Amino acid sequence: MTFSEGGQFEGGRVRKGGGRRGAVGAGVGGGAALVIALLYMVLTGNSPADILGTTTDSGGGGEQGYIGECTAEQANSDPECRLSAAVDSLDVYWAETLPAQGGVEYAMPEVVSFEGAVDTGCGSATSATGPFYCPADTTVYEDLSFYDQLSSQFGAEGGPLAEMYVTAHEFGHHIENQLGLFERADRSGTGPESDSVRIELMADCLAGMWAGNAATTVDPDTGVTFLEPITRDELDQALSAAAAVGDDNIQRRSGGDVNPEAFSHGSSEQRVKWFSIGYEGGTIQDCNALDARTL
Repeated sequence: MTFSEGGQFEGGRVRKGGGRRGAVGAGVGGGAALVIALLYMVLTGNSPADILGTTTDSGGGGEQGYIGECTAEQANSDPECRLSAAVDSLDVYWAETLPAQGGVEYAMPEVVSFEGAVDTGCGSATSATGPFYCPADTTVYEDLSFYDQLSSQFGAEGGPLAEMYVTAHEFGHHIENQLGLFERADRSGTGPESDSVRIELMADCLAGMWAGNAATTVDPDTGVTFLEPITRDELDQALSAAAAVGDDNIQRRSGGDVNPEAFSHGSSEQRVKWFSIGYEGGTIQDCNALDARTL
């Protein structure tokens, strides 16, 4: 996925920071247990503390400044600049779309790029947690090393659009939170029809909405579209990432049998389906998996 020539991104939107190292993993024991924690925390809106029993700390210690100004060329080659530019694109898209379709003014989430560990409003997290959205401090947290794991551990094709899908998914959770769906949903349960799965599938769909419109969303600062039209190969990157983090694929890769009653994110097929609904012209209402009769 290519940022359009002439694009210029001011920066200052993505904070770089870290915190106590090993805090989340300490209660898990590392090794296989840590891998399981990673597998089931990937791309979830749940708090790391909810699953791993860490203490709540609204800190955010270890701030190291912000990702600075980037050109389109830098965003196309450097993961940090790509994250910053993707966030700019998501901000502009949802500032236009959320009021029009959801009747709610868009409030920008904070975004933190960290290495190793970070303190959040939902507790302390390590890189093993994977990318996540914390509703308590309305912040998206990402360790960019996760993108290598997406390919090496989960079998995704990788690539720029796969990376931006991850960020767009977490922004999807922020949109759900703004719409009041986190309060409605019972995110403590599991199973193929659970609210946990529905919340994840809706975030996939909202990510698809952004991707489907990214090549026509104009950066008001430069007057050019954020992204060039998505190619079939680039779309396949995003679909591969969505499939890779399906519960059935994760369960197989962790060496177990497929158990739908333990699903918390949806199957690979469902995740691809709901991303595609958004990508192919879906609206927020179309993406409302929480109220959908079938998934």
